[in-house]
Amino acid sequence: MNTTFDFTGKVALITGAAGGIGGVLADLLHASGADLILADIDLAGVTAKAAELTGPGRSIAVQVDSSDPESIDSLIERVRSEFGELDFLVPSAGIYPTAMLADMTFAQWRQVMSINLDGIFLLTQRMIPIMRSGGSIVNLASVAGHRGSLSHAHYSVAKAGIIALTRNLALEFGSRGIRANAVSPGIIETSMTEGIRAQKGDVLLAQTPLGRNGAPEETASVIAFLLSDAASFVHGEVIHVNGGLFMAG
Repeated sequence: MNTTFDFTGKVALITGAAGGIGGVLADLLHASGADLILADIDLAGVTAKAAELTGPGRSIAVQVDSSDPESIDSLIERVRSEFGELDFLVPSAGIYPTAMLADMTFAQWRQVMSINLDGIFLLTQRMIPIMRSGGSIVNLASVAGHRGSLSHAHYSVAKAGIIALTRNLALEFGSRGIRANAVSPGIIETSMTEGIRAQKGDVLLAQTPLGRNGAPEETASVIAFLLSDAASFVHGEVIHVNGGLFMAG
């Protein structure tokens, strides 16, 4: 995908950066000149990703447990010590387990909420003090947060919470010059969606007007746009990236 941005001198933090959308976004932001903090629970994976990104711009790998406040505090101190301040924040860490609501345990519910929603709250709340004016936050919601998803009630509720949280971030921090937006991907071809694509991929494709799944690059490019000055008056919005699945579903 031929997408050009200039993020020279910008510092970006991506969680969930070991693979999927986060990893592809890291490639794009690095190619656009940004310095990167790549964070993930998978230290080996995120270290390998950082090692791939050679040339202009620094890329450091940090292990983080998005559900653990102490781990996030350690991440903040690493950002502060390495770069001083932050321009871009993209929390993309998340899990997508399957369980019908009637059979779901409270432990399963809490695990998804802790990683997919609590972690976003903790990260954004604690990172705001070191974000520069002109900074931008882009959260990853999901089409499931708008329309629900059979056997993924916990995931759907967490993503709906991210949409509401994003709008509240926009209300609270716009006066500081910090923008907050979200993207809502549909079925993107990553390891996270392998299960649902295997189970009902044909049904989902039939519901998608474009007739195909998305590529991680197609979400990463929209995130990069929202981070960029090209979106300088886009604030508190949720951009659908799902080939029309939400509209038609």
